[in-house]
Order: sequence, then structure tokens, then C-alpha cells
Amino acid sequence: MKFSRLAIVVLLFVFSLVGSESRADEMRDGYYAAEATDYDAEGWKDFITIYVSDNRIVNVEFNARNNCGFIRSWDLDYQRHLKAETGMNTGEYVRVYTYELINRQEAAKVLVLTGAERAHKIFQLLAEAAITRAKTGDKSMAFVDMPGIGAGSK
Repeated sequence: MKFSRLAIVVLLFVFSLVGSESRADEMRDGYYAAEATDYDAEGWKDFITIYVSDNRIVNVEFNARNNCGFIRSWDLDYQRHLKAETGMNTGEYVRVYTYELINRQEAAKVLVLTGAERAHKIFQLLAEAAITRAKTGDKSMAFVDMPGIGAGSK
């Protein structure tokens, strides 16, 4: 009788360890955010917010703001200039990158769009930081250095 109780306790302990390991890499429900530590040469600071539910990213916001809080995708003159220069504007690549992250669930699997390569790298860095926060449950803002990423939105 003592052996069977001991065996049950040991089995429960082993199963609890196995369950803990599988959850260590899961994302916790809630909002998680990351932003660049500095403004780029054009005066924008990129940011991302993800919403996680049941270990899945279900919503993503990716954009940038200037020092007055104005959102880049609202700047129509900037959008026209960017479209003429690269063939794509902020709204176009933001929709694709956020859709890709929701569907693929990993920043590294988000495809690069021609004309938005710089934005893709920034998106990946910010998304990875937010996902890391989601895995630890840390809801504080993650600040991300953008070394080696040139100015502009390309």
C-alpha cells in the first residue's frame, strides 16, 4: 500500500514537471508592446502591440509616431512620397506584416516585401521583443535598439 501511494506521488510529480515544461514556451493572454528606443532620422519611433489569447497572437498593431504623437500612417503627404519612392506606403506593408504575424505566429516567418525591407527588419525586432514579453507574462514596454538599420522607411 505504501509503495502504491509513493508511486502515485512520484507519477504526479513527474506529470507536473512535464506539464510545466510545455507551458514554459507558451504565450500568456494579454497585450504586449515594444518600441524603438530612439526616433529615426526622419523623426519616427516605431512600435508594436500584440494581443495574445489562448497562446495565439490574435491582433497586431504596428506603426510609428513622431515626438508630437502623430501616427505615421495618418501622414498623407508622407504616404504619397513613400508610395512614389518605393512603390508601397505604410498602410500597405503594415497590413501585410501584421496579417503574416497573425497567421504564422513567428516574427522570423514573416515574408519580406520589396520596397519595405527596412520596415520588415524593424517589425521583426519589435515583434520578437513583444513575443518574448508574452512568453514571460511581462506586460511592461520592451525597448528595442535598432542598430544597423538606416534611416527612412524602406
